Amino acid sequence: MLSFRKSIYITATLLISLPAAHAQSQSAAAQAPVVRVTGGMIAGISDPKHQLHIFLGIPYAAPPVGELRWREPQPVKPWNGVKSCIHFGHRPMQKRIFGDMRFRSDTTSEDCLYLNVWAPAHPGKSPLPVLVYFYGGGFIAGDGSEWRYDGASLAQKGIVVVTVNYRLGIFGFFAHPELTRESPHHASGNYGLLDQQAALQWVHDNIAAFGGDPKRVTIAGESAGSVSVCAQMASPLSKHLIAGAIGESGAMIKPTIPAVPLAEAEAEGLRFAERVGAHSLQELRAIPAEKLLDEASQPGAFRVMPCVDGYFFPQTPDSIFAAGQQAHVPLLVGWNSTEVPYVALMQGKAPMPENYASILHELFGAEADEAMRVFPGHTEEEVVRSATELASDRFIVYSTWKWAQLHRTTSQQPVYEYIFSHPRPAETHPQPQTQSPNPPPLKGAGHSWEIEYALGNLATNPVYAWTPEDYQVSRMMENYFAQFIKTGNPNGQGLPEWPANRPGKPVYYMHIDVRSGAMPETPRQRAQFMFLDQWYKTH
Repeated sequence: MLSFRKSIYITATLLISLPAAHAQSQSAAAQAPVVRVTGGMIAGISDPKHQLHIFLGIPYAAPPVGELRWREPQPVKPWNGVKSCIHFGHRPMQKRIFGDMRFRSDTTSEDCLYLNVWAPAHPGKSPLPVLVYFYGGGFIAGDGSEWRYDGASLAQKGIVVVTVNYRLGIFGFFAHPELTRESPHHASGNYGLLDQQAALQWVHDNIAAFGGDPKRVTIAGESAGSVSVCAQMASPLSKHLIAGAIGESGAMIKPTIPAVPLAEAEAEGLRFAERVGAHSLQELRAIPAEKLLDEASQPGAFRVMPCVDGYFFPQTPDSIFAAGQQAHVPLLVGWNSTEVPYVALMQGKAPMPENYASILHELFGAEADEAMRVFPGHTEEEVVRSATELASDRFIVYSTWKWAQLHRTTSQQPVYEYIFSHPRPAETHPQPQTQSPNPPPLKGAGHSWEIEYALGNLATNPVYAWTPEDYQVSRMMENYFAQFIKTGNPNGQGLPEWPANRPGKPVYYMHIDVRSGAMPETPRQRAQFMFLDQWYKTH
């Protein structure tokens, strides 16, 4: 394989137009970088303004179509000549579910196993650290072409950035007894996670061609992407490919998309097959992709269930972390201050103490009094605060906390924990409200709000009227991320000191906002997490 410094360059005979974020003058010819990767030669985009080379839509596995539907990713088929990699590949099969996803890919397809690379054009003599980022979307939506995941900003800081597509929904998480029987590993169901693992292997084998160091690969992601980071750290197939990890809100730990027993996932697959009238695996594979997606998207038709398949996961991820069998690497992990608002817990009821007490009794039964002690709600103000905390914990905060707690206990590696609380600014063109009455404004930072800040991509999102304070927060958070990717430690010149959390020591959270600083875990936080920790162990 060619190193980046020995890569071949060709002068483009036709102008190569960059995506909008990297558009250059169309009056000048561009130098198209060409490198050799698994499968053959690829040509990318030269971005002289930002001193970057960009490669979009690189195939890292064979298209998982036909007989390869619901099989682990297979090697790419070699091609002749130079493959043009200047457009994003197809995004995975999905419905339009989340309004904040802004894609640059043109189409959806089962043929979706592509990745994208942003690399410094002049990397220097030493190989560069690498970031591999997994998108969020609940394992049912998302794509590596989303504007908020653009890798240009971090690449300009001397990092090779990779975004990865992986199979979603029914295509990525369908288990079935026939699939288990035909698998050489007697496993089924975790195809989306196996795609990610194949991409990590591709990065290990090929990233030197882009100036990257295969021994310095940090994986990161938000929401389902963060859940994926937790999963890859736990899997024996991936853990040797990882030098560091960043998790933004989410872990594959109860109650956030936990891995279930294979038999339970197979039962879900059998139920779906019966629903669509398919009596064999052959009939299931014969269903056109669009029809399969339509069927699986019906309410109650199919539930994404990663599973303990004995191959990707020999045990549940939390058991693997508890046993100290995960990747022993530095971890930067955290959540947002208001992952979901209090209305998510209150079931449409006003935040009055009597309503809140009733909901706690529904949720916790005989332990409702203890829940009220650690999540107090004796006034309307208390209810709003506690219901926000409890709703966020039950959604994604507790699982993220548990991941950090397990890793710092068993890994002998530093764990850096944060709480992001900076609110978004107003929208540039507010949409008319259709709800009556309007929901209360969200205080703090909601789920996924940190992504553009962390990756330096505020300017790629025109929906919001970003202020100088927003850019200040973004510079700081992106610099923390960049330092961590480079060194395994987020601290650096001009940044508030971020303590590492280790066993037996007080836990500190870096509170990220206009005024940022590390603060110790409060007794209230500790009591809430301990209550939920015991609850989820017994329920």
